[in-house]
Amino acid sequence: MYISNSFMAVFIVIILCILVFMVTMAKTRQLLLIHKYYFVASAMIITWLLALIAVKFTDPNDTWLLWVWDSTTYIGCAVTPVFSVLFSIAFSKGYEKKMPRKYYWLFAVPILTNIIVWTNPFHHLFYRHFALDNTSVVFGPYMYVHTLYTFGCSIAAMIIIVRCAIKTRTKLHIQQAILFSVGILIPIVVSVLVMLRIVEATFAVTPLSFVVTIGFNGFLIYRLHLFDVKPVAMQHLIDVMSDCYLVTDLSGIVINYNQPFKEIFGSQYGIRENLHLKDCLKDEDVENKTGIYNLLTAIESCQNSHSAISYEQAISAYRDGELKKFYYMAEISPLTVKGEVCGYLAIFKDVTNLKDNMQKLQDSQLKMMERERLAFLGQMVGGLAHNLKTPIMSVAGSASAIENLVQECRESIGDLEVTPDDYREIYGEMNGWLQKVHDACSYMSDIISAVKGQASNMSESENAEFSIDETLKRVTLLLRHELLSSGCVLRVENHIDEEIYLNGDINNLVQVINNLVSNAIDAQKPQGKRDIVVGIGKDGASFTITVKDYGCGIPPEVRRKLFKQMITSKGTMGTGLGVFISDSVIRAKFDGTMWAEENPEGGSIFGIAIPLENVKFTSNQAAGRVKNI
Repeated sequence: MYISNSFMAVFIVIILCILVFMVTMAKTRQLLLIHKYYFVASAMIITWLLALIAVKFTDPNDTWLLWVWDSTTYIGCAVTPVFSVLFSIAFSKGYEKKMPRKYYWLFAVPILTNIIVWTNPFHHLFYRHFALDNTSVVFGPYMYVHTLYTFGCSIAAMIIIVRCAIKTRTKLHIQQAILFSVGILIPIVVSVLVMLRIVEATFAVTPLSFVVTIGFNGFLIYRLHLFDVKPVAMQHLIDVMSDCYLVTDLSGIVINYNQPFKEIFGSQYGIRENLHLKDCLKDEDVENKTGIYNLLTAIESCQNSHSAISYEQAISAYRDGELKKFYYMAEISPLTVKGEVCGYLAIFKDVTNLKDNMQKLQDSQLKMMERERLAFLGQMVGGLAHNLKTPIMSVAGSASAIENLVQECRESIGDLEVTPDDYREIYGEMNGWLQKVHDACSYMSDIISAVKGQASNMSESENAEFSIDETLKRVTLLLRHELLSSGCVLRVENHIDEEIYLNGDINNLVQVINNLVSNAIDAQKPQGKRDIVVGIGKDGASFTITVKDYGCGIPPEVRRKLFKQMITSKGTMGTGLGVFISDSVIRAKFDGTMWAEENPEGGSIFGIAIPLENVKFTSNQAAGRVKNI
């Protein structure tokens, strides 16, 4: 009897367990391609076992029917190892829905095997003499082809899984690889022992050994989550992220990379797995310092310094059929295992959107600065007429006086009573009036220069060296009418015994101080002290400019939000742009900061701090003065 009652009972239990397991997994899992392969392999095992059960109920003397059942077992016997290879490939490559057609050529040999088995009576290539026990059977030459191919598929599946585990170096993947390998090795060992007749056994032993493989795989699926959280999910995660990553060994051979790296760098420079990075470097890459050249240079620097290397990399690549420029922040770091460097990891963080957003923020800030500048120009227009009215009237009066003196000279010609001293007196008066004209014109020129400077676009500012004295001069010219109409006095207290020079655009600093002084004017109390003090001094490592008033001060809820958002205490009369934009200008243009505090004597103090390394001091005899304007 080839199949004992015990074997038959075991076969039935195994079939039921496999069916229950398949139904349970189908209901509780999202079935991927790899699960479907497992189901088909399990179905092949069930077919194999059903054929063995049929042998149990067949007359031992009915050789032809026994041969039919034996041939049926090869449907599962020949195909099952191929499915082991397929789900190993799907596991390592991350195929979730569809397998490339080229891999299905693996079924060519199993199909040929089944054809030869079912036609064996005509050629005896598989069995020279058919029997169901290994002591009587005589195998034909094709049996060894089938055996070698079966063993080859099993070993290939094991190698693929083990390589994947070694590459990830995670405990879970190593456990999966060990159990999977044990499940693969058991049928191989059993088949070898039976074929070499080291162990006497019926043909029922081989399917039982494959049942062990199915059992191990089932354990992996439920207990160690094989085909769920393994490299399929990990690879999918790293492929969908926008950041690129590359792993190389110590010699620079590419070990692994994700899909974004392949699209941006790999396709452009011909980078592939198991290829040395230096083999992808061309002469023009060295000359133009392209992405691959910078990557190799950074890896070499990381190797020499044993520390992470960071740099910014711009890459032009096609995406969605359009050539685009992408920006990455690259970081090259050594990979260490048990304290020893085993390779290098390159991560390219995509900062393209960040740079675009920063550019939009900068453009928005420039627009706000321009809005504040135009608002300030609007305020100056009203005072400009008053500022120019006095010098114009002075020029007109001087011209009229000079005209009268000229007329007097004409009438004095030939008059014997007019002496040369009289003419000298007339010429002296003319010179006096001309000096007034020159002074008035100079004053108007200064006003026009100041207004012209503020009328220039913020984005077109020019950096040059300028003095604080010139800055304050322009401030007083631009705010003269506003100061006079409000009854305020602008006082400058310079506590530095040197001439002070800054590098930048004078108009930017003029606008900031104008805004602070203008706010101080608006903050005055009706009956309060109407002095506004501009202080010049040093504080630690900074050069400071302060604007102090004795007005109504700033409410606490407003002071807390100053420099953080656009806020105003003027109600509908204020935009909230002034102080916020002023702080942005000082930070961006002068590398400085601003602050605000209460004036102990009442009112507020706004300060500007600029690092001393950005300030130049020269000897000045008139420093340390206090001047009222």
